[in-house]
Amino acid sequence: MKNHTVLISGAGIAGPALAGLLTRHGCAVTVVERAPALRPGGQAVDFKGATHRKVLGRMGVLDDVLRRQTGGQDQTIVDAGGRARAVIPGEFTGGDVEIRRGDLAGILYAHSDCEYLFGDTITSLTETADGVDVTFAHAQPRRFGLVVGADGIHSNVRRLAFGPEREHVRYLGYHYALAELGEGLGGGDAQMYNEPGRMAAVGGPKASAFFVFASPDLDYDRADTDEQRQLLIDAYQGAGWRVPELMARIPQAREFSLDSLSRVTIDRYARGRVVLLGDAAYGNTLGGFGTGLAVVGAYVLAGELRAADGDHRIAFARYEELMRDYARISQRGSAGPFLAPPSPLRIKLRDWTFKSRFLLGLMLKATDRFATDIELPDYPSGS
Repeated sequence: MKNHTVLISGAGIAGPALAGLLTRHGCAVTVVERAPALRPGGQAVDFKGATHRKVLGRMGVLDDVLRRQTGGQDQTIVDAGGRARAVIPGEFTGGDVEIRRGDLAGILYAHSDCEYLFGDTITSLTETADGVDVTFAHAQPRRFGLVVGADGIHSNVRRLAFGPEREHVRYLGYHYALAELGEGLGGGDAQMYNEPGRMAAVGGPKASAFFVFASPDLDYDRADTDEQRQLLIDAYQGAGWRVPELMARIPQAREFSLDSLSRVTIDRYARGRVVLLGDAAYGNTLGGFGTGLAVVGAYVLAGELRAADGDHRIAFARYEELMRDYARISQRGSAGPFLAPPSPLRIKLRDWTFKSRFLLGLMLKATDRFATDIELPDYPSGS
């Protein structure tokens, strides 16, 4: 296969998924990751419908994923006094197969069988007639046939190859945070509380505490976790229910992350020998489709490269053709207003949808339709 040396930036979900598939096709793959190691824990992610299961099966990881699945859990929406308002069923929050993000990343990593450069990052990309010359913060410069940006919504590869983030990422008015605050916060139950523009949830596999809040676009250092913790505490000042107790624990949270809900608006996924995958290409709207898009995108990209014998011009065009329409779910709104409705009336209307079996059934059918809305080719296997 031509262009058989491939550099992937990002060791989250999309990167190791693609690495495992490409190594099976005979490629020499290197994955560079800014973090010093795989990120453990994290929120639960889910897969929906036959298409996701088929891709996991063809990747050879379905059995491992099923062994590590968490199982869906109902979540009770409560008022400030802790009284139940509605119940979100586990089949809605957890899809068909739910697994912790860190467990999934570990499975994909174990199946990838390639070189990893942890604690490093790309500093420049220079395309030549027969490859891409890459410099790193720490490793020696190298040349690769292709470069893949699977490094998230704030993609470094996208910035280097396509231009500044502000030109390609649109903020959708909400931020979210995940925090590991210890066991037993929900008394064994998953609970969610709302005030206009704010949501706080505890218990269940998503994370021991999960927050979504409306705000202006926040300017902060993404490497400064202390600053991010304070931003969250400030955003929840004056909130009721158990929020003061949760905020008091935030400074000592074992794991903590905060990020925006944003949409990537980019006219093409590839430029020359560089291509984008996962959130770097499709965005992060917290709608429950990001992980499925990542693995399906990895499967399609690897398959098209194999089918085109490594000709990136043909493969990237086909990848774009197949994925652009499938990924449109990431371009349709955001989960922010659903999880943290902006007014008391909108909160009541959202809760009511979970009391109506008819409306809930419509939502479940819609998510299944979006998840399966792609005709997967049967790509050649092996190198």
